Amino acid sequence: MKTLKITSYRLYPRSRSKAEKRRKNWTFFLRFTRNALLIIEEIIKSVRRGEVIICPTDTVYGLIADATNKKAIKKVLKIKERKSQKPIPIFVKDIEMARSLAQITKKQEKFLKNVWPGKATVVFKKREDCNLLGEVETIGLRIPNHKLVNVLLKKINKPLTGTSANISGKPASTKIKEVLTQFKNQKYRPDLIIDAGNLEPSKPSTVIDLTKFKLKILRAGGLSKKELLKTFKDENPIKKKN
Repeated sequence: MKTLKITSYRLYPRSRSKAEKRRKNWTFFLRFTRNALLIIEEIIKSVRRGEVIICPTDTVYGLIADATNKKAIKKVLKIKERKSQKPIPIFVKDIEMARSLAQITKKQEKFLKNVWPGKATVVFKKREDCNLLGEVETIGLRIPNHKLVNVLLKKINKPLTGTSANISGKPASTKIKEVLTQFKNQKYRPDLIIDAGNLEPSKPSTVIDLTKFKLKILRAGGLSKKELLKTFKDENPIKKKN
């Protein structure tokens, strides 16, 4: 596994002032270092070759690959030791890309605008012309709130895998050493590692089912159930017909 350390993650120390923390969208990604720009190009080349990358996200370390590349998807599943019947979540660059993959109503779109970008993976029924992830009928989508991943999505202009970098049954992690330990000595391993050090503590994304008339939380995560239910009720994205 090739490892690249991205220095842009160290632009701002953790001991930021309260005023800085209150700034909207204040992150260490306000500008990219030369090192980070070179790494972005390396990641893009790797993704286009059908490779799998360990990459930091807004939740935990994830496995990034071209979601339209069947061989890349198979490799992700082998690395995670995950059955193909259990589909993996997908990162999209915007709601327009999400609509090209899933059946999303205008009312659902209003709900999405309140939770994306962010830590919410939303499960929809796939469009009939969507061939991602084989014959499964649903698809989990998310727009992450992470500058590096967002830049990759825009530059590559394809949906990317958004699954956590862990072997199925083992915990996802924000700590790079814990992530690498899981894949050490494994038969199938990621091709490239983007080492951003330890990420800020976070839970995986909250998984929400919007395939039916009521919002259903399939997995608790970075967003609270109370907050989601309130947003869902306020926007009323799905209303059962008489």
